[in-house]
Amino acid sequence: MKLIKTLTILLIAVGFHSACFAQSLYFDNPIAEKRADPWVWKTPEGTYYLIATVPEYDRIVIRKSHSINGLKTAPEKEIWHKHETGVMGHHIWAPELHRIDGKWYIYFAAGEAEKIWNIRMWVLSNSSDDPMTGEWKEEGQIITEKESFSLDATTFEHNGKRYLIWAQNVRGANHGTALVLSEMKDPLTLTGPEVVITEPDFSWERMKYSVNEGPAVLQKNGKIFVTYSASATNHNYCVGLLWIDENADLLDAANWNKSPGPVFYTNEDFKRYGPGHNSFTTAEDGKTTVMIYHARDYKDIQGHELSDPNRATRARVVEWSETGFPDFLQSLGD
Repeated sequence: MKLIKTLTILLIAVGFHSACFAQSLYFDNPIAEKRADPWVWKTPEGTYYLIATVPEYDRIVIRKSHSINGLKTAPEKEIWHKHETGVMGHHIWAPELHRIDGKWYIYFAAGEAEKIWNIRMWVLSNSSDDPMTGEWKEEGQIITEKESFSLDATTFEHNGKRYLIWAQNVRGANHGTALVLSEMKDPLTLTGPEVVITEPDFSWERMKYSVNEGPAVLQKNGKIFVTYSASATNHNYCVGLLWIDENADLLDAANWNKSPGPVFYTNEDFKRYGPGHNSFTTAEDGKTTVMIYHARDYKDIQGHELSDPNRATRARVVEWSETGFPDFLQSLGD
């Protein structure tokens, strides 16, 4: 994999942006208190669904609204609960909601009740028109070539093919998690090959833990962009960026480019600590790119960061530079 191909990456951090435009959209942040790893799905009709990790790590909840700000006060429904024993019995993390071929799917990570760190990727499905109604069916585990710690699955379609990107321990515990990409036969089955497209190469990806996780896909301007999160989930948590030409072979790791520095990270001026594990949606205008992410509003955490419940879901505009790259407006508040 080529870490740096061109100097255009320098434009990602500084960009060419209009602060006035970015501030013309008002988000009633936080959109959801105590909700981490947020994923927003917008339907063609303009309904927004928010699904996220709850601090108890024991259930999956969904809320919906006809606006992003409306998600803040929208009623929330529990649609699935962890098992009391065995698989899917602990650490219910990072659910994502997707609509594929007229059916709803939720990809999520879960450990075992008796072996809580045996975390793998699992899938639910629902045939109803509204994911807050109908019955959610357990489809089982996403089987990967390597049976190891894996989580944070996201899926996307490109040129008629469906792909999955996820985080996995591919080289042993001391090496943390990498991002892996594979083509899919259907929403439940990988076809391979399984290609590592990024590992924690830089120091900012290895603060306390070596982590690349939480991928999210943006397709625009002739490129496929993948944001991901790095380091421990404290104030060191931050967002990195991968990209590839849309006409390149996605399953050739050498075609992927990687930012040498984070593109979105802690900014104490705005009390924005440890931003990360984001998703993307569009604003009500159908055009403006909006980043949905979590962060804390304080730096010092009592105890382990995973035990702190106060990662909150937030929304902010993403601008686009003259070179066609996303600008995350690091120097601006939400």
